[in-house]
Order: sequence, then structure tokens, then C-alpha cells
Amino acid sequence: MGEQKERMLAGELYIADDPELAADALRAALLTEKYNASSAADPDARRALLEELFDSLGDDVEIRPPLQVDYGYRITVGNGTFVNFGAIMLDVAPITIGSDVQIGPNAQLLTPTHPLDPDLRRAKWESAQPITIGDNVWLGGGAIVGPGVTIGENTVVGAGAVVTRDLPPNVVATGVPARVTRRL
Repeated sequence: MGEQKERMLAGELYIADDPELAADALRAALLTEKYNASSAADPDARRALLEELFDSLGDDVEIRPPLQVDYGYRITVGNGTFVNFGAIMLDVAPITIGSDVQIGPNAQLLTPTHPLDPDLRRAKWESAQPITIGDNVWLGGGAIVGPGVTIGENTVVGAGAVVTRDLPPNVVATGVPARVTRRL
């Protein structure tokens, strides 16, 4: 394994246009291209593609195409989870999605982040922080979850909310940035 991939996997600053990481991204792009073009009449073929793409895929998972990922191999999805059309999962850091999660259309799970220092950004350095979504969470359509966020079990995130900080279990959060509006 090369230095840049090791740095990425360790959560350190790294350069994404490294040849090894570019090969990993191409692998993911080809698999998602096949997945997005797959027939709804062949759920077994779709599942096989997701199993090849993701680190782990639970039972009774439905992910409706189109789907976009960075690498795929840093995504774990629990049993009974449903992901609607247009999901974007930028998995530079791990994305862990619990069981029985519902993710609305056009939701985005974004682990990458970039340095505040403009010289480091110009030099193409970046890093990422993991996203963890607990069991039985519902992310409304168009919700965006940023780097380093953990969402507790049973929490509901309103449509269009932008989650920039951890959310506890058993709450409803809405807005930009998302704030807890009530307890469940």
C-alpha cells in the first residue's frame, strides 16, 4: 500500500490524485456505473454489485440508483436499510449506516474536508472524518451530513437539513445548520 492511501486510511492529510487512489476511485466508478445501469428486474445482480462495492452490506437492503461514491469500500450498511434515489456517499473516511435506516432522495453523506490554510488547499491536500448513522434513523430528502458527524439511533433529520454536528438519539433535527427541534 502506498503512502497516500495509508495516510487517507489513517485520517491524515493526503493527496487524492495519487495513482493508487485513482485506481480505487476508477474501480468504484465502474461498479457504480454498472449498478446505476442495472435492471430493477434483477435484484440479485444489483445486490452482487453492492456487495463488491461496499465493505459490508446487511440483509434486506434496498438502494435505489443512481448512487455515487468515492471508493465504496469504506461504506457499511446494516440490515433493512432503505436508500432512495440519488444518494451521494463520499467515503474517504468510513461511513457506517445502521440497521433499519431510511435515507430520502438526494441525500448526501460527505466525509471529505479540506485545510483552512489556502497554501495546503492549493497543494491539493485533503482529509476526511467518519460519519456514523445509528439504527432506525430517518434522513429526509436532500439532507446533507458533514464530516465527523454521528447521528444517534431513532433520530429524524428533516428534509434539506444540513447536519454539521453530532445529533443525540431520539430527537428531530431540522434546518441549516440542523438543530434539535424536539425530543422523541
